[in-house]
Amino acid sequence: MNRTATRRRLSGATALAVLAAVVAATPARADYSEADYSLADTNYAGTQIARHEGVQGSPRTDPPGQTLGHDVSGHQGPVDWAAAAAAGAKFAYVKATEGTGFVNPQFGQQYDGAHAAGIIRGAYHFARPDVSGGAEQAEYFIANGGGWRADGTTLPGALDVEYNPYGDVCYGKNPADLTAWIADFTRTYLAKVKRSALIYTSTAWWKQCTANTPRFGNTDPLWLARYGPDVGELPAGWEKQSIWQFARGGGLPGDQNYYNGPIGRVQALAKG
Repeated sequence: MNRTATRRRLSGATALAVLAAVVAATPARADYSEADYSLADTNYAGTQIARHEGVQGSPRTDPPGQTLGHDVSGHQGPVDWAAAAAAGAKFAYVKATEGTGFVNPQFGQQYDGAHAAGIIRGAYHFARPDVSGGAEQAEYFIANGGGWRADGTTLPGALDVEYNPYGDVCYGKNPADLTAWIADFTRTYLAKVKRSALIYTSTAWWKQCTANTPRFGNTDPLWLARYGPDVGELPAGWEKQSIWQFARGGGLPGDQNYYNGPIGRVQALAKG
């Protein structure tokens, strides 16, 4: 064999070795094709919080200066929005998506119906840090109704992070990794929509799964879940809640909420 042929053979072998090394060093992309969405129809904001933390009662009285609203999901089916408005609903959040594999089949009726009834509406995403990345889920949420428009009647999207209904309550992540996942979602949402997403959670879950990080208190409004006579302790970083989900049921379809301020503050959040 001549020297040129030998060089060519060695060069080819070297290239293959380099390629193999690169492939071996590249992290494998997680396969989420088998993700479990069997509970997605019945997962909605607070289902797991009520299951893990219980219900300690309702507010003692209607707090002064608060604005009544509610949140719904496919679990409620088609909503009579005219009746909700007549019962005092001023704002509503609607579940849009879960993970990267579920869209609320009632979303159109609920989201557009609230708007038609004169109710300020927004969409929320049920977080699944166990099935895909935060940025990927933010993009999925936006693509399936979770965006924002400057029409004065649309609230920015909300990220619902609570106990995992499918397994480990913190989705198999340590506090640093889960905090990074939430940051990935909120950063992507802000970059794409130009509004900060609300974060929906409970203080107990936040403490357990993020080690009570104060990271989001100055950037993302808090939507707090607590079913008791008062708001109670807030997660670290937030000095006040924007919304308090205070009861699982009541005069409005779905969960009952107070916005922390008069209707003008709700309108201001919608307008940006």
